[in-house]
Amino acid sequence: MIALLALSPLPVQAAGEETAAAALFDRIVASPPRLRVFLQAMPKGGDLHNHLWGQPTAEQFMAWGGDRGLCASRTSLAIVAGPCKAPDTEPLKDLGRRDETFYARMIESLSNRGRNQGLGVNDVTGHDDFFDTFDRFAPVAVASAGEMVASARTSAAANAVSYLELMQDPGAIVGAGVAALGKPFDPVDFDADYRQIAPLLPKAVADAMAEADAMEATAARMLGCAAGPASPACAVTVRYQVFALRSQPAAFVFGQMAAAFALVDKDPRFVAVNIVAPEDGAVAVADFDLHMRMFRFFSARYPSVKKAIHAGELDLGLVPPLALTHHIRDSVEIAGAHRIGHGIDIPYESDAPSLLARMAKDRIAVEINLTSNDTILGVKGARHPIALYRAAGVPVVLSTDDEGVSRSDMTNEYLRAATEQQLDYRALKDIARAGLEYGFLPGASLWRDGKVGARGDACRDSDPAATPATPCSGFLATSEKARAQWRLERDFTAFERKIVTLAF
Repeated sequence: MIALLALSPLPVQAAGEETAAAALFDRIVASPPRLRVFLQAMPKGGDLHNHLWGQPTAEQFMAWGGDRGLCASRTSLAIVAGPCKAPDTEPLKDLGRRDETFYARMIESLSNRGRNQGLGVNDVTGHDDFFDTFDRFAPVAVASAGEMVASARTSAAANAVSYLELMQDPGAIVGAGVAALGKPFDPVDFDADYRQIAPLLPKAVADAMAEADAMEATAARMLGCAAGPASPACAVTVRYQVFALRSQPAAFVFGQMAAAFALVDKDPRFVAVNIVAPEDGAVAVADFDLHMRMFRFFSARYPSVKKAIHAGELDLGLVPPLALTHHIRDSVEIAGAHRIGHGIDIPYESDAPSLLARMAKDRIAVEINLTSNDTILGVKGARHPIALYRAAGVPVVLSTDDEGVSRSDMTNEYLRAATEQQLDYRALKDIARAGLEYGFLPGASLWRDGKVGARGDACRDSDPAATPATPCSGFLATSEKARAQWRLERDFTAFERKIVTLAF
């Protein structure tokens, strides 16, 4: 057993508790175990790039599947439908107790655990090892939305994350894509395409909202949010992004996007539209320009709907070089993205300096996913463009992407930012604040002109550790975003006062 080293409390200097916490951080940054203890407790604001299907662990999927009578296939190492009568299938229920070796193989098939441990790295790329997991656990994921939300909230609370934007498509949104496949599609005349799908949208939106009601009720029941004392997970604020699948035929994508925009416009729980699936896929590459034009078309119809677009999740060699030159730019300039997911290929974009300047000026944040960027693309350390974005003044946030598949969590993303990207405590603190500043909660910001750390006039002189007085209390009452940001400042005050008194 490793003895924990006691650190005497540091004196609070003129800059206050933040200075003491920053000094402690600097003293322990070379020790990942001690840094992990520090970062586990550090408030982290929002996780803005979190795929709900990729959030639970393989063990959770197998447990939920076992409760539903699903099976494990020895041939495909996937979760399959019951009743487990095929010779190569086993009931998932209590599989680990009956056959621990097979259970371990299933964990490795449903996640990146095996790859993380160096298994199979010469046989399967990190890209394929990551994306292949989703079809293998799909039979349980489609039936477990509420359980997945409860899991995401529990992980967020354990990692001091106070706000989640979860990417989740209700079945009705997928259904709108399927319905659109049965209709003629004109890649030029979007107005005609929309007239065909428009009559289906009211029911798709109503059904999606009902699905969300059931999903949230299940999560609240599992977490005991109606009873007291409530789980810390109940205090995590959750919103959703709805998406289109860029790997599907154009008509399907158009139908999904139509329903997605209509849902976000109607239901405040859904705050943005996204597009997902491997960006390097054959259909995704061939139809990229078409998808960007779809976004522009629907943005004109729904100008208040936010867009958080996966773009630039690519690297040299994964696709032809010319495919690296325009995905981020087109997502910004044609699709009107308010945030970019991943953004790895920014060094290869045509006239990258002007694009970076545009993103900095318009405050188009980039969602940085260090663990999945490493696994899927092999991009980490000095090759990662986070330093390029920060030097250009582009806002960045840290996020988990698919923490269950990756066997990671938000604390590990912060630890990697510190140890691999050499970000200090104050930089991480500003990134945590940015996770709320660039989240899509409604209302005015706590910060003046969006500059995190510089409070606006209303709350400039208020103490986050105390009950805010007028005019701060009045301002907070008008803005959900500002209330979330004030809560984060309160949490930082408590954290910084406590962390320097602990022995670790």
